[in-house]
Amino acid sequence: MARKSTTQRVVVSTIGAWFFGFLIFFPILWMVLASFKTELEAFAIPPSFLFFHWTTENYATVQERSDYLLHAMNSIIIAGGSTLIALLIAIPAAWSMAFSPTKRTKDILLWMLSTKMMPPVGVLVPIYLIYKSFGLLDSRIGLVFILCLGNLPIVIWMLFTYFKEIPRDILEAARMDGATIGRELVYVLTPMAIPGLASTMLLNLILAWNEAFWTLNLSTSNAAPLTVFIASYSSPEGLFWAKLSAASTLAIAPIIILGWFSQKQLVRGLTFGAVK
Repeated sequence: MARKSTTQRVVVSTIGAWFFGFLIFFPILWMVLASFKTELEAFAIPPSFLFFHWTTENYATVQERSDYLLHAMNSIIIAGGSTLIALLIAIPAAWSMAFSPTKRTKDILLWMLSTKMMPPVGVLVPIYLIYKSFGLLDSRIGLVFILCLGNLPIVIWMLFTYFKEIPRDILEAARMDGATIGRELVYVLTPMAIPGLASTMLLNLILAWNEAFWTLNLSTSNAAPLTVFIASYSSPEGLFWAKLSAASTLAIAPIIILGWFSQKQLVRGLTFGAVK
């Protein structure tokens, strides 16, 4: 009887998980389907789900109107650069807070986290004026810098949590063998925290890839990533839903493919240290 109850519970849980998963994924599926419709079919009521005239005209129009490869390259450089710099800063910072804490460590961590509670629009004017003065508007370096600073508190917090799960005895043994701080970070700590580093890197990459506020306000054409590429299909004349869906599909495709192939590593890193 207990086995039957357990089986029923597993079946119900599986069905529920698939239902909520499909519910979350449905807007993306609808966007992909709309990208293959004409503008009239995209607005049609009641909407057609699968039985409509499939066309790739929207993708051809998007390619003719915008330089997708330029925007994609900007997104790769900006998201990848900000993630790399954030990790280079966060790894030693999280190491010092996890293994050499002071009485102010918790206060610093809370202060860093509190900066994420402030709406970005509150500092838009001063940052815009600073960027204008230093010639950083519409530049990849400027976007890499602002996205790195914006996501740095999350990166430090995640790495701090992962590093706290690593036994101190291993690091102390390395120090007794004569390892310097640099060798301890590179050859001892980093290999042990690879799952956590991988999940942190992927999460930060996704956050930087999807960032729209700063990219829309600090870039126009030369350094414009895919978020600006999507926004260009919203005009005073209205929204072109089919073309907007095609542009959005092209913009999210790289990050979805990356997430699909790295999902095991991401889940492993997010659960790192959860079970002892």
